[in-house]
Amino acid sequence: MPKKAGRNTKGRIVAAAWKLFYEQGYDNTTVEDIVFESETSKGSFYHYFGGKDDLLGALSMIFDEKYEELRETLPADMPAPQKLVTLTHELFMMIDNSVSIELLARLLSAQLVTHGEKHLLDRSRTYFKLLNQVIRTGQERGELRDDLTVSEIVKAYAMFERALMYDWCLSGGEYALSKYADEMVPIFLVGFRK
Repeated sequence: MPKKAGRNTKGRIVAAAWKLFYEQGYDNTTVEDIVFESETSKGSFYHYFGGKDDLLGALSMIFDEKYEELRETLPADMPAPQKLVTLTHELFMMIDNSVSIELLARLLSAQLVTHGEKHLLDRSRTYFKLLNQVIRTGQERGELRDDLTVSEIVKAYAMFERALMYDWCLSGGEYALSKYADEMVPIFLVGFRK
């Protein structure tokens, strides 16, 4: 029970922080604001995070929660390429609607300079587990090439998604990320179809 309570506390802190970052901006949000919004304590905050900057890596946790939701809703018989398009569309809709360019840009840049854990590349994330599952099933059904390993396709796909997010940040969000991905992901996947 204490472990679950800990996950709930950490999750509340992360959810509150990202809500405030989106509403007030990263620079205008204080640890005190996050503690108040999450209805936790400063002690709890510092138990999980060394400071506000540590929360940048927690965006991958928010993304993975979205992937957990999506995993439950994807029809088992949906072809793998369509599942990938749907997963990307839904995540990017979430980014369009609740993650500011500033936050995403900070996350991407923090991952570039960190010497510690690179959250976006953590293979134990739900994201990578789900991609592995979808691509493996797609290969077994003959929907995706099998002359490449599952890992090779997952790596290329994840890199492509990061490139889309990076470009969106560079261009100042002048277009809807989800809409652009809806156009580009099917084109990208052509190279992986059998």
